[in-house]
Parts: sequence; structure tokens; C-alpha cells
Amino acid sequence: MTNPAQPTNAQWPFLQKTAFRFFFVYFLVQIAPWTWLDEVPGVSFVTQYYYQATDWVVDLFNNHWFHIAKTSIVNNGSGDTSRNWEELYTTIILSVIISLVWGIIDRKRKSYEQAAYWLRIIVRYSVIISCFIYGIDKLFVLQMPFPLQSQLATPLGDLLPMRFSWLFIGYSTPYEIFSGVMEILAGLLLLNRRTITLGLFIGAAVFANVMVLNLCYDIPVKIFSIHLFLCCVFLLANDAKRLFRFFILNQPVPSNTGYQFSLPKKWMRITKVVLKIAFVILYVILPFFNMREVYQAEKKKTVAKPFTEGVYEVTVFAKNKDTIPALITDTLRWQNLIVEKGGLGSVGSTDTSFRQRYRRGYFTLVTDTVNHTIQFKKTLRDSSFVCNFRYDLPDSTTIRLLGRQKNDSLFVILKKSKRHFQLAEKQFHWVSEANR
Repeated sequence: MTNPAQPTNAQWPFLQKTAFRFFFVYFLVQIAPWTWLDEVPGVSFVTQYYYQATDWVVDLFNNHWFHIAKTSIVNNGSGDTSRNWEELYTTIILSVIISLVWGIIDRKRKSYEQAAYWLRIIVRYSVIISCFIYGIDKLFVLQMPFPLQSQLATPLGDLLPMRFSWLFIGYSTPYEIFSGVMEILAGLLLLNRRTITLGLFIGAAVFANVMVLNLCYDIPVKIFSIHLFLCCVFLLANDAKRLFRFFILNQPVPSNTGYQFSLPKKWMRITKVVLKIAFVILYVILPFFNMREVYQAEKKKTVAKPFTEGVYEVTVFAKNKDTIPALITDTLRWQNLIVEKGGLGSVGSTDTSFRQRYRRGYFTLVTDTVNHTIQFKKTLRDSSFVCNFRYDLPDSTTIRLLGRQKNDSLFVILKKSKRHFQLAEKQFHWVSEANR
């Protein structure tokens, strides 16, 4: 294979060679392209040793130099855990050390044209994967769904910045779809060598916005969003001279040939096409149909009977036959109960028996309309129940619950409320006579 874009005997400046060696190691470790094949049967048996070696190296560096406090490694959605920072610091230090040793050993080399070409390919395809993963998620409005009624009932001041930003984006379905379309567009443009530069400009703009949102709203994906933006900038920097002449000096420039290469043999050309098709199937077509299935499943979710979706006021709350008044200062009494689709809901209470989020207790409902029983679970995966009730329906808007929570007996009367959230209306006005 040869790359006709640049002569292989061109002499690189010292700083360019030094920077390339650092970024080669950094991106190779951060992206770890060999892990893209984990879904292929048998590959994970090999890559598990890579993960074990990575953990060993990170622990070694942390124990001897970083001394970052140990935390449990849990997949809770955060990409900025102490472990993630340990991994980043380790990658940076390793990149410096390896690139310095590499520079001493290989100091007579004029350039790294072939290695640079393959590094651009790896970085480019890692950006493409992220574009489609996040873009398709947004296209079906699954990454930031429309706020639940429980979230609409949460006082604005109780929300953390990350959740506030999530609800802000999720409120507007068209805006989220637009964001997803732009990410998908960047990915599609990056798939074609002729449109890579345009794809990089769109990708850099999209991920710059994501990065700034993460930094300004304390969203715990800061490391990865900065990494994605850096990938786009790195690829654009490889074409910096041509872009400077075109955009700044207003001079004609040749086409970008940095991603072109010749495949002299037929089997090479066939392999290239097969790999491209396999990539599109794995990271474009399959994710699209998988997300569409999830979207359709979300649409089919219903409310657990005998409830209907909405807000229920707790008119009576008696514990051990002692009626507790509706005082805001009381931490255990339910102030209200909200039922969502999919058997989810929340109570206006800081009772830690429920899953607490922003001063509301969240639960999952398990109902039996034959035996007239209702059970509240903290999460869907929990095998135990927070409380168990028998229910009856005096009228179409009232539900009476009689049961137990731990060692206490509870009697609760719920009255369906006409509570209405203006934000749920999704209002839009071309003409507004006043600042709403």
C-alpha cells in the first residue's frame, strides 16, 4: 500500500515528529481500536487480558504517583469518576514516556507518513462511531426524553445543573432531533473521503457545543467530550496548511489527498469494500434498528392499573392508625403521588425507603388487578418491596390503600388531581404580544 498524497521521503520538522509520536501513543491507548471487535464471538476472550493489563498499569501508577482516593467502580453513567481520571493521567504520562524513548531510538527517521495515515484512519472512525451512537439515540429522542411529570413537579431550585440541562434539551423534541441529525450528518460525511473536511468542521462544531455544555453544566462526560473535540481538531490540524491558504489567504488549494491510498491488488480492494460494508452494518444500520425498537417499546408503555397517568393528592396518610397531617416539614408523609407510564412513579417525600432524586422518592409499581394488590419496589431489579397494599376504588377518582411498610401499618387515600404543568404543553407562538 502506498499513499500518493505526500512523498515518503519528505523531512518532518523535529517538533512535528515529537508531537506525532505523543499523539500516536495517546490516541491509540485512548481509542483502543482492537476493542471495537469485542462483539465478535471469541474476541472478548483475548481482549479481556488487555483490560486486565490496563487495570494493573493504572493501579500501579495511582498507587505510586497519583494517590487518587479509591472508589467503587460502578457503571452509573458517569464518565468522570476518579477511575476515569486515573486512566487519563496514566495515558498522558505513558504517552510522554513512550514517545520520548521512541524518539531516542528512532531519531534518524525522516517522517512517519504511513503511521500518520493509519492514525488518521483510527481517529476518524472513532469519531464516526460516536457520531452514529449519540446521533441515532437523539434521533429517536431516547438520550434526553421529555421530562416526566415527577420531574415537572420538582422545584427548579432542587435540580442539579446536569439534570437541568438534560430536561432543557429533552423538553424540545425538534431541537434534540436536530442535534442528532447534525451528529449523523457529520458521521456520514466522514465516511466518504471526498467530504471528510466538511464532516470534520460539522463534527468539531457539534462536539465543541457538547463539550461546552458538559463543562458549563457539570455534566459528567467531560473527559470523553473533550476527547471527541480533540479528535476533530487533530484531524483538521493535519490539513492546517491547506485550510489556512483557503480560508485566510483566499488562495486556491488542491483537494485533500491525505486519506487516499492505492490498493494495487484486487483482493485488497475487495477487502476494503467488505470492511466498509461491515462497519456500516455494525455501527449504522444495526444501531438504527435497535434504537427504533426501543423507541417503539417506549411508545407502547402503559400505566399500571388501577392507576391512570397523572398526579394524585394524598388526602389521608395514617401510620399505625395515627393520621399524619400534611405538613411540608414532615419527611415521611407522602405529600402527593405521581404515576408515569411503564409502571414508574414517585412520591413527594424524602423517605429513604424509596429511591431519592431531588427530594422525591421514586418507585416501580407491581399491581395485581385480580387480587387488588399493589406493591412498591425501589427499583425494577429489586427483589424486595418497599411497601405492600390492598386497594379498593370508592369512585373513579379515588384509590384507598391499606397495607404495610416494614413494621408499620399504612392507610392512604389518594385523590386524582387536575394538576396541570404548563411546560408539558409544548407551546409555540410566532406572534407573542408579551414576554412570556
